[in-house]
Amino acid sequence: MPRCTHKGCGQDYDAANNAEESCTYHPGGPVFHEGLKSWSCCSAVNKPVLDFDDFMKIAGCTKGAHTDEAPKVEAPQSSANVDLKMTGSTQSGTETYSSLPLGVRAAVPAAPAPPPAPAPVDEEEDDLSASVAAGTKCRRSGCQTVYESDDVNRAGDGPGTVCTYHPKPPIFHEGSKGYLCCKRRVLEFDEFLKIEGCTKGRHVFVPKNQEQTTEQFTECRIDHYQTPTDVHVSVFAKQADRERSTIKIEDNSIHLDLYLPGSKRFRKSLELFGPVNASASSFKYFGTKVEVLLKKQDTRSWTILEKPTRDLGPVALTFGVGGRTGTIGAKEIVLDDMNRANKIQA
Repeated sequence: MPRCTHKGCGQDYDAANNAEESCTYHPGGPVFHEGLKSWSCCSAVNKPVLDFDDFMKIAGCTKGAHTDEAPKVEAPQSSANVDLKMTGSTQSGTETYSSLPLGVRAAVPAAPAPPPAPAPVDEEEDDLSASVAAGTKCRRSGCQTVYESDDVNRAGDGPGTVCTYHPKPPIFHEGSKGYLCCKRRVLEFDEFLKIEGCTKGRHVFVPKNQEQTTEQFTECRIDHYQTPTDVHVSVFAKQADRERSTIKIEDNSIHLDLYLPGSKRFRKSLELFGPVNASASSFKYFGTKVEVLLKKQDTRSWTILEKPTRDLGPVALTFGVGGRTGTIGAKEIVLDDMNRANKIQA
């Protein structure tokens, strides 16, 4: 069966059953800018990503019929109408070309030194005990093998078990595209996808679970301010994972369990200074912090956030409008019921 050449598709299809909405693809081209990767046709809908594997997983934004026609290749603007002439060769036989006259080539700055090689990449291994759905594509970069059966693609040493792939990540630099593990570089994205792998090994259809990095518990700064009816709590936990993290609010306490980047975790339980209405309280995740809104059961002023373990003495604070507990940032003093009664009696 022919293979669709639409960007973002690449599936084998039956020409006899090729309907107008059989293919989901990207009609635009890839956009790589300052490490971010996206598609020009749907960058407003699908946000740019950093990882190349995540970029390849961005679902197509247009439907149509499959095709096996070669995609149109536009010549890069930077190389149009340039007359290149050989200006010399190195001792190893590598020829050098330039569009400048021979007399001025000495003024051309030397090419920058190549960046240092990245640290070795931990390669995934196939979990042979896991079942694989028919049609699953090998996860290794550069390999286009689609799973048929264990006998064909996983068992023994038959030709279907050989994976030809790129063990290191792709590199995009000044318009050129390639892989860190081999020397070939191309300009067009379609040609980049066709770069044949440089290493042979076994396919990876279902990766083994990698051993989890040792979890590290860390501390996060907690700040708060209050009004007569609410207590606003800020937990400065940057990029907390909202899918794994939990925040439980009870009438007299808060339980925080936040998962942070780099296998870090913040866990803390706070016994509150006063009672709150747990069902009316709420919380929100932000990029740099977690905001918790506590609804008081009464209008008393909280001297501190947590219930004290010792007598604080004759301390009575007023409410803040824009700052922390107290009158910092307040436009007027707001008294609770007890202090208001004391003021009237005085």
